[in-house]
Amino acid sequence: MNGAELKDRVQNGGIVYGTMISMGRNPRWTSAFANFGIDYVIIDTEHSPRGRMDVADFIAAFTFSGVVPIVRIPIPDSHYVTMALDAGAQGILAPYCETVDEVKEVVGAAKWRPLKGALVRKAVDTGEFPSQASKDYLAARNRNNVCIIGIESVPAIENLENILKVQDIDAIFVGPNDLSITLGIPDQYDHPDYEAALREIIAKCQAAGVPTLIHHQTVDLTTKWLREGARFVLYSSDARSMHNAYREEFGSIKAVGAELGGGVADDVGESEEVI
Repeated sequence: MNGAELKDRVQNGGIVYGTMISMGRNPRWTSAFANFGIDYVIIDTEHSPRGRMDVADFIAAFTFSGVVPIVRIPIPDSHYVTMALDAGAQGILAPYCETVDEVKEVVGAAKWRPLKGALVRKAVDTGEFPSQASKDYLAARNRNNVCIIGIESVPAIENLENILKVQDIDAIFVGPNDLSITLGIPDQYDHPDYEAALREIIAKCQAAGVPTLIHHQTVDLTTKWLREGARFVLYSSDARSMHNAYREEFGSIKAVGAELGGGVADDVGESEEVI
């Protein structure tokens, strides 16, 4: 699958599945991800300490994996968008967007690079390009680019209808941790105010024909909001999934060890990662 096929599937009513790479850095991890049955990965550079070379090496390996590599950039800025795409990413996730101008800058860089400055602003605002040939060339060159906009605060929700009027947004991302903090209910994902906020986001996005992805960390929350309309599935992260697998499997082994007098089978608990 490539970025264009990913967009086509979700725009035609299908569901796509992905996860966040928060910890992995070695390109050899891509062969493992290729066998997980997922469609895309988000390579995090907002909260994870990755440099441009790390990202470029990872993306180069993903090119041959059949898994679409998308980069979460540090801030909604055109410079970071083009750096990720020039490294070979097939999309970007711009975090914590709150204004139309921020979104236009991101969309312009993701969909119409290398057009810059006044001309890309004109293209995004009016649909006018230097020529039809230039528009056709840029559309073909950027056909695989997936542009995801992060809505992670109360001001962003209040401005969402205006944000969704910007053309060429491929999906809206929700960061539950950040959003719940701005709602005044940190990490309370069963709180009525949090659930109401998600339903408002999903409803506005559905009205605009834009899919929603919500980055939940449990199967229960992910499937709950999948049923409620978040069909661009983003589940957990490499670090958390590895933690959960080791917790479950070694927990079973240690329980037998405890029966045999090998000591107490302590539960290592939930992952503390916040991404």
